[in-house]
Amino acid sequence: MRRREFIALLGGAAAAWPLAARAQPERVRRIGVLDVLAHNDPEGHARTAALLRTLQQLGWTDGRNVRIDHRWGANDPERIRGHAAELVALAPDVILAVGTLTVGPLLQATRKVPIVFVQVADPVGGGFISSLAQPGGNATGFATFEYATSGKWAELLKEIAPRVTRAAVIRDPTRGPGIAQFAAIQAVAPSLGLEVSPIDARHSPEIERAIAAFARTSNGGLIVTGGGTALHRDLIITIAARHRLPAVFPFRFHVASGGLISYGPDTIDAFRRAGGYVDRILKGEKPADLPVQAPTKYELVINLKTAKALGLEVPPTLLARADEVIE
Repeated sequence: MRRREFIALLGGAAAAWPLAARAQPERVRRIGVLDVLAHNDPEGHARTAALLRTLQQLGWTDGRNVRIDHRWGANDPERIRGHAAELVALAPDVILAVGTLTVGPLLQATRKVPIVFVQVADPVGGGFISSLAQPGGNATGFATFEYATSGKWAELLKEIAPRVTRAAVIRDPTRGPGIAQFAAIQAVAPSLGLEVSPIDARHSPEIERAIAAFARTSNGGLIVTGGGTALHRDLIITIAARHRLPAVFPFRFHVASGGLISYGPDTIDAFRRAGGYVDRILKGEKPADLPVQAPTKYELVINLKTAKALGLEVPPTLLARADEVIE
């Protein structure tokens, strides 16, 4: 080959290199999502939508440069363990763990894949992290409750239904959050003139029988804790209405479904913030360097239609404090 021809060929190849580089397909990252809720739960899909919006704002689009593999646990520990193993086997870049029940199985399945958790009440007590400021391992995320706020539910029950002297506390006795929240409610109950007793929330027939038995005596009300009760919310709301029991719930979506009143962190906001952590991990940061964050936004929500059906007149001072009133 003549020297002139060789130089021309080399120059043409060099000019083509940037074009070839631009033509390289963008690497598709993989995100696993393990949700404690059932696949047909509208709250779960609202949370997922908030996560996807945040990721898109940060440059991640499902189907373009990121793939999202979603699994739904339906509050079933065996199913959750199976899904945890499935997701880890897909070798994702990061996994979003939704609910306390999902984190343990994921950490058993991997100590390498980064995990961002949401809706976890006590990540330190659960053994998931070393501390809130320095998680230390492959997991970090967003805590749900400070247990002391559980006493607020008892105060709200007395405020919206002053005649109530007995409160059944619906919780899952096999899970730490339900136990700790019940203890916090017990601590404030005497000062409010409330006698409290637990109702286990593991199975629907068990819940229905226990609430029906509790309702046979007058002046009763319900306090629904945040640990393991979301899957049964429609049943609890229906039974509370049937027996005309005023009930306090931990999240807005309970009241949107017909519950009387709720006080707790904004669940959708937590997923927006979790999207930020997922983005930072995809860009190279480590979970051990990202502190666990507490809720920044609590909301008080009242359903006036439900209050009217129960014959309750909501105090104006309570209405004035509400972040949202559903009519």
